Amino acid sequence: MLSAFVCSAVFLGFYLYFHFNAGLIRFGGQGWIRPVYFTLLISHTILAIVILPLILTTLTFALRKNFLRHRAIARWTFPLWLYVSFTGVIVYWLLYVAYKPIGFGGS
Repeated sequence: MLSAFVCSAVFLGFYLYFHFNAGLIRFGGQGWIRPVYFTLLISHTILAIVILPLILTTLTFALRKNFLRHRAIARWTFPLWLYVSFTGVIVYWLLYVAYKPIGFGGS
């Protein structure tokens, strides 16, 4: 779990660095996929913000060997973390692979 935490922290650092320096990047898809993309993006973004303190709290309880409280909060942290991880891959794929983004190598 510590390795997963470190990998996630490194990813977050690179993600934030990229988006602070990349400029405006807009979704290039049209039609029915736009509301699908933005629904995924909004839920992913909100839960990514919510999950950070949950992860830190869950990890703190585990490191302090307070496993009763760790299990109680991990019950919420783990499925939310899976959702954020999974939707992050889908959002990336939709933005950069399936549809050409506008403002990032696009028109």
